[in-house]
Amino acid sequence: MPKQTTSPADETAGAGPGAGLETLSYEQARDELVAVVSRLESGAESLEESLALWERGEALAARCQQWLDGARERLAAARGEAAGEGPGVRGDAGAQAPGGADEGGRQ
Repeated sequence: MPKQTTSPADETAGAGPGAGLETLSYEQARDELVAVVSRLESGAESLEESLALWERGEALAARCQQWLDGARERLAAARGEAAGEGPGVRGDAGAQAPGGADEGGRQ
C-alpha cells in the first residue's frame, strides 16, 4: 500500500488555515512558519497546496505577532510604563540612568 501524504489543504479542510493556532507557543508557531516557507520556496507543491501553505503561513505569522505584542506589553508593564507612553518615559523627576547616575550625570 503506498504511503499517504497529507497536504496543508487536507489538514485544514473545513477548519481554515488558522485551525489549532491558539494552542501553539511562539516557538512552535515560528518553527512551523519556517517549515511552511521552506516548502513554498522549494516550488515542489501544486498551486492548490501552495495557496493552502501561504494561508497557513499568514495565520502563523499573525500568531507569532500576537505573542510578540503580548511580550512587549508585559515588558512595558514590568517597567511601570503607562499605556501610550514611549519606552523609557516614566515621568520620574529624579529618575536615575543605568549605572546610578541621575539625569544630570551626577552619582
